[in-house]
Amino acid sequence: MNGLFLFVIGGVAILIVVYNRIAALSQRRRNAFADIDVQLQQRLDTIPNMVETVKGYAGHEHKVFKEVIEARAAINDSYGIGPSRFKAEAQMTKAIRHLLALVENYPELKADQNFLYLQNELSELENKISAARRFFNSATAEYNTSIQQFPGNLMARLLGFFEEPFFEIDGDKKEQAKIPPVVNMAQKDR
Repeated sequence: MNGLFLFVIGGVAILIVVYNRIAALSQRRRNAFADIDVQLQQRLDTIPNMVETVKGYAGHEHKVFKEVIEARAAINDSYGIGPSRFKAEAQMTKAIRHLLALVENYPELKADQNFLYLQNELSELENKISAARRFFNSATAEYNTSIQQFPGNLMARLLGFFEEPFFEIDGDKKEQAKIPPVVNMAQKDR
């Protein structure tokens, strides 16, 4: 009888420890996404200013502007942490790439100080998003591993924990998603 009591107490203790570990890792993943979300919101706030600046030089490029508007709408329609949000953010990255590629056709725009400032700000935000995405994916990997390993794998589904997706860009789109670096060839007064 004493042995059975210790076995039950031990089982409950293991259940509590496993649950707390998985719950903590799940929370870490949510916090990591919140960090990404802050950067993504800053990027979203920067885009309208960039679009307006580009419109001043290339107002007839409606297709690119429509792509940016549709990407913003997709982001606003998605919520939470999941594939629909990840897809919407990838769509925005693609729209930004097209917007920046458009700039190559307008040399006077590349010299515009406001545009250069916005391009530099966007480049910095993309670097921050990339770093935050790596941290999020690391937290996701740790969480997923915890529910795949013993004893977590036995209890995860019973406790309401399931494998979660990574925040990835499709393989052939990774190269496309890179935002060109800012190069300012203007000489400073000496």
